[in-house]
Amino acid sequence: QVQLVESGGGSVQPGGSLRLSCAASRTIFSFYAMGWYRQAPGKQRELVARITRESSKNFADSVKGRFTISGDNAKNTVSLQMNSLKPEDTAVNYCKADTLEGYTYWGQGTQVTASS
Repeated sequence: QVQLVESGGGSVQPGGSLRLSCAASRTIFSFYAMGWYRQAPGKQRELVARITRESSKNFADSVKGRFTISGDNAKNTVSLQMNSLKPEDTAVNYCKADTLEGYTYWGQGTQVTASS
């Protein structure tokens, strides 16, 4: 069993920044990929950013140039730096981990709100 604990959500004004962190209960190098997904009210959950164990990264078009994703093997964390936040970024953000054995785990979610 893998536990993923997210932190760093909150409320900011448009144009502000937040940093989300996802702490895993085992080394992140054991995962094939980890990523951040978000779900706004009334919408489907969507990919925000993803990083593989080979450090390959991909981002949703809507966040390219504003968000970055990084992994810290020493701390077993994956972080999402979100800059220039927009009201449309408001959503519950979830950390996801895909194991090499083919299992998927989700965190409990953390709210991000960009509003004036």
